[in-house]
Amino acid sequence: MELMNAEHQSADKKSLRKVTGHSADWSALASDCVCFANAGGGCLLIGIEDADDLPPAQQRITSELLDQIRKRIAEKTVNVQVAPALVTAENGGQYIALQVARSVGVASTSDGRYFVRVGDTCRPVVGDDVLTLLNDRPTVPWETLTSLQVPVASADADKVAALSATLRSSDRVKQGVKEKSDVELWAHYGLSDGALLTNLGVLVLGTARDRARLGTAPSVQVIKFDDWGQKVNKWLWDDYSLSPVELVDALWQGISDFHESYELPDGLHRQKLPAYDRRVVRELLVNALVHRPYTQRGDILLNLHPDRLEVINPGRLPLGVTPQTILHASRRRNDRLAALFHDLRLMEKEGTGFDLMYDVQLSQGRPVPLPKEGVDSVSVTVGRRVQRPGVVQLMTDADARFQLRQRERITLGLLAASDGFTARELAAQLELPGTDELRGAWLGRLLDLGLVRQTGKTQATRYFVEPSLLKEAGLDGRTTLKRMEPHRLRALIQEDLGLYPASSSGEVNRRVGPEIPYRSLKRALDDLVASGKVRHEGDGKGRRYWALPDK
Repeated sequence: MELMNAEHQSADKKSLRKVTGHSADWSALASDCVCFANAGGGCLLIGIEDADDLPPAQQRITSELLDQIRKRIAEKTVNVQVAPALVTAENGGQYIALQVARSVGVASTSDGRYFVRVGDTCRPVVGDDVLTLLNDRPTVPWETLTSLQVPVASADADKVAALSATLRSSDRVKQGVKEKSDVELWAHYGLSDGALLTNLGVLVLGTARDRARLGTAPSVQVIKFDDWGQKVNKWLWDDYSLSPVELVDALWQGISDFHESYELPDGLHRQKLPAYDRRVVRELLVNALVHRPYTQRGDILLNLHPDRLEVINPGRLPLGVTPQTILHASRRRNDRLAALFHDLRLMEKEGTGFDLMYDVQLSQGRPVPLPKEGVDSVSVTVGRRVQRPGVVQLMTDADARFQLRQRERITLGLLAASDGFTARELAAQLELPGTDELRGAWLGRLLDLGLVRQTGKTQATRYFVEPSLLKEAGLDGRTTLKRMEPHRLRALIQEDLGLYPASSSGEVNRRVGPEIPYRSLKRALDDLVASGKVRHEGDGKGRRYWALPDK
């Protein structure tokens, strides 16, 4: 087995002490297994310390310990299946790879506690979230039920032929799967169970009548509003004649607003930019169709406003995913439908959809997608208008020169659309738990390539786009005080206090530049006091400052 050198959604490392001797903590290990079982499954690498990539070279593990782990986890959990295996690492040391299967129903500890894996942490599930977990993880998944008793022979012949042809031509489908007969193909994707169509099979291959009988098959309303919020047009897809697979293209082709475009100046020429990028719209539609709870009724709503598109889907986000973590968290609600959409090339691999939308929106000078969670619905809003046309040129030129990676483009786009961010602010924009993650894939090569500059240290570090690039793209029209070099800021403060002695820090902030973060200005003031160039009297809100003559 290839070692995973980082803890993430489906992998974790545990010391061997957790399962041996007096320090063994079987309850903690049981909780970790429940976490993985209620998420997507995973692997616990037991015998590797958190800070290490390999086990100790002299570490040896007996087969009896594997049996003990299997027995104790069975005693301390419900609906959890594990398979421990002894592995010898490349340095000769041994460790245990404890594979935890995704549970069919809801997993818990034997004393009735629930946990779920979110990112690289194990979180307890309490209160109303337990009901959400029960709804998300039924004992028998909705997709696999055959309660409608619809024979495979009753499937829509046109849909059967179209789906078969598309799967067999997809480069994401393995050759061995392509060689299956239609009957075998439907069983492989969970569309049939013996001679009957499953709920998923009815959803994808069934007739309009049978699809309507499901009760929760998606119908779509598209409503267009004018500048005053009045409805001016409406489109409906509510006759259940189309499967979710067909709805994606039908919605894109059927709404004329999606095909409008802008013309942006580009030297002597003009550049066309779509009102809504096809990739963003399709990703929004796929998310709405694949990740909705098919045990809950409700229409998918697309609200078209002059400046934005809002997609509203019934049901809440999967447990463990929030609007603040949606860029990084990944939880499937309908596994088989997601796998089918992936193999049909209707969606990217799991966890990359919002990355793609961030990338496209920022590269086109538009705001990032805005997710919101209501009482029983989730909405995602994307802006239509280009806020800073120069960003488009800057991003296009930078990508052409350096072939930027997706996360580098996202970071550069955020910085180009602003006057720069502190490390903490940038981490918050990227929904990262801390600033340590910035230096990895998100900043990537941007500093080395000279596209982004930084000032300050530790928490005071500030990142901003290279000013000469902003000037070339015509983005230097706005003040850049927020990313001013510290020595220039100190000089401005000294000059201001020379004109206005006995000023408070807030008064200095307003005169020098209200767009400068107060913490940055206060830090510069403290530096001037420490260096003997400014003196102060008083404390708290009554403190006043005076400039001192140069020595």
